[in-house]
Amino acid sequence: MAKNIYKNDSEAVSKYISEMKPEDAALCELIREAILESDEQIDEFIKWNVPAYFYKGEMKPFDPKEYKRDMLVFNTRQKDHILVVLPSGAKLTNIDNILEGNYPDGRKLIKFYSQSDFKEKKVAFQQIIKEWISMVE
Repeated sequence: MAKNIYKNDSEAVSKYISEMKPEDAALCELIREAILESDEQIDEFIKWNVPAYFYKGEMKPFDPKEYKRDMLVFNTRQKDHILVVLPSGAKLTNIDNILEGNYPDGRKLIKFYSQSDFKEKKVAFQQIIKEWISMVE
């Protein structure tokens, strides 16, 4: 039986963000808050060495290699933006055209360049998250 890695670790996420450059940390904190306030069934932990968000509610059984619980993950290694990767983003409506990329594995990306850029995209971002939640089986 596979080990369940999906357990809240907000403390580790807070530590990760606190170690970033102040302007990047402030942007990540805004993104984080928007994700967590979108639905109470979303939780956070560190996966792939970065903050990641997952669905913590009940789901139909599935192959763990399908990563159906994985909602999104940060990529903080960009020089001029924070990248949010949605592994199953191709299934979602591209509200306000904020989803980018055309990858064979179905992922989509959202780039946030600044706090003001995030604030402009926040409503569309949260609608995309809510749509993702509505598709959980």
